[in-house]
Amino acid sequence: MRIVIVGSGGHAQVCADILLAMQAAGDAVEPCGYISRRDHGRELLGLPVLGDEDALDPKQHDALVVAVGDNRVRSEAVRRLAEGGWPFTAAVHPGAVVGRECVLEPGCMVCAGVVINPGTRVGAHAILNTGCSVDHHNEIGAFAHVAPGVRLAGDVRLGEGVFFGIGACAVQGVSVGDWATVGAGAAVIRDVPAETTVVGVPARPQE
Repeated sequence: MRIVIVGSGGHAQVCADILLAMQAAGDAVEPCGYISRRDHGRELLGLPVLGDEDALDPKQHDALVVAVGDNRVRSEAVRRLAEGGWPFTAAVHPGAVVGRECVLEPGCMVCAGVVINPGTRVGAHAILNTGCSVDHHNEIGAFAHVAPGVRLAGDVRLGEGVFFGIGACAVQGVSVGDWATVGAGAAVIRDVPAETTVVGVPARPQE
């Protein structure tokens, strides 16, 4: 599968590293380069920046990964590209641990050192960033971003577009509503409403 990465920033280069690791491990993937107007003509991690979206060619490219860390920007890019008929694929580092009966939907990104325990569903275009731990039977919504070092207990629900900050954690069974933000290092011990920002230990709405 010939894959193009949409974006060329730090997060896109992490995605490239994942795809290159998958290729080295024997997966049938071929990273072709990046789509980015900003860095057109550069080479990053040995892969070329091809130009803007006009450089995408269905004769040369099979699928995309939108590797943009900002959840809303990523969702807008995905919807635009989907309207153009482009398919998406998951990028899953071979150093991640994925339990039985997990579902990884197209476009999601699972970084090195991630642990996903059995029965968890990771939504389309969600990001599980470096070294986070997602326990059993979690639901990670589409376009969510679980930052490095996060710890989610079992049966946690993250809605669409949730940003769960670096080093934060959640106790078993809590839900975080769509497009909510959990601050770095916060401890979520009760449900978080949609489009709310919580911080601290225990996590409370930001004033």
